[in-house]
Amino acid sequence: MTAVWGRLPLRTQLTAVFALLLLVGLGLTGVAAQGLLRQSLVSQVDAQLETAAPALVEEFTSGLPSRGTSTDGTQPSDYHVRVAGTDGVTLKQWAATSSTAAIPSIPRLTAEEVLALDGEAYTVASAAGPGRWRVLSRALVSGDTVVGSVSVALPLTAADATLARMQAALTAIGVGVVSLGAVAGWWGVRRALRPLREIEDTAQAIAAGDLARRVPDGPTSTEVGRLAAALNVMLTQIEQAFTDRTASEERMRRFVADASHELRTPLATIRGYGELYRMGALREQAEVETTLRRIEDSATRMGVLVNDLLQLARLDEKRPLRHEEVDLAVLAGDAVADLHALDPTRPARLEPVGGSVAGAVVLGDDGRLRQVLANLVGNVVQHTPPGTPVELGVGRDGDRVVLEVRDHGPGIDPAHASRVFERFYRVDASRGRETGGAGLGMAIVAAIVAAHEGTVDITQTPGGGTTVRVSLPPVAV
Repeated sequence: MTAVWGRLPLRTQLTAVFALLLLVGLGLTGVAAQGLLRQSLVSQVDAQLETAAPALVEEFTSGLPSRGTSTDGTQPSDYHVRVAGTDGVTLKQWAATSSTAAIPSIPRLTAEEVLALDGEAYTVASAAGPGRWRVLSRALVSGDTVVGSVSVALPLTAADATLARMQAALTAIGVGVVSLGAVAGWWGVRRALRPLREIEDTAQAIAAGDLARRVPDGPTSTEVGRLAAALNVMLTQIEQAFTDRTASEERMRRFVADASHELRTPLATIRGYGELYRMGALREQAEVETTLRRIEDSATRMGVLVNDLLQLARLDEKRPLRHEEVDLAVLAGDAVADLHALDPTRPARLEPVGGSVAGAVVLGDDGRLRQVLANLVGNVVQHTPPGTPVELGVGRDGDRVVLEVRDHGPGIDPAHASRVFERFYRVDASRGRETGGAGLGMAIVAAIVAAHEGTVDITQTPGGGTTVRVSLPPVAV
């Protein structure tokens, strides 16, 4: 039975429980109503008996009647009267003259037993025919002597008929109420469980691949509404996780493909020149020296590429950095000095941001931050014409420390500005592998800045050119 019940739908279980509770409640109410009505009807009959008994007692106290049965008398026609001696033997009885032919089966009570009843009425069955009777027995006392007893009875036919009609009415009403209640309960449960069906449909759609599907929102004051809200939050996080995973896998595939492509060029160069040398195609010393130089350049370029890839991999692993107080003004000053030594013809100067270079102290890795400046300045040297001015700005902007590298070269198309931090991304074809590097410099800059909880942005320099702005949190005071 338990197994069968457990396989039933929740809607059916709740409806059945509701109908059962309603049935039990109506049943108990009907039983209580029947009991109260029975008590009321019997009390009315008892009151009639109490009214008729004194006159009969007074009538028969003066002398007991002779034995026999009579239908004559002055008592109401519905009454049945029996007079008995002290031993309980019937002396005479008057049958009721109503339409019923039944007579009560009054027990043979001695005088002592009648006195023990203390005037309490009792119920007996009919001696012949259906029905029940209510009987009241009183002792007949002459002086101080009990000479007999008189019992007066009234049929309970009317009361039983009323109770039967009421029981039939209660049964019919109960069946109707339970039926309507079951239908209403089924409808209410179905309506209340509709969000659960929607959750089920949503789960099936998500299992089929529709990660954007959501559970319809409901009132958060209900348990189902709160469940729907919690599920939607979870589904959003799952969708975001899948999106991030897909994007990460796509970036990884692109990264591996680009890295393979970048490494293929120097490896092919080294292999090609090695085969030329092995086959003896290089006869002149100058050709041999040129070939060895090209092999060395390709190996060097490949080593730089591998080092950049290794550095990015370490940054991706989020290895802890060295944390020390670093003054960006000092780093920027060193970068300006290095640029003067590298390209004396290029104007370079240090400028304050926010009115002063003081207070540009951050907590970070000195070597990594120097690499950020080196990559940014190296990009300026590599991708702007000789003699193009460069300014390095350092200072405070609100609650952030700012480092800017501004050039006045051809600039970068805004359509490419948001992608220059992608790995192996080149703005245009003129920045090829031989002159433009592998496209990892700005990706390394972005990774180092992110590791320092900072941001990096690219904007246009007023008057033309490119400005790279690095924003970092200052040292906590």
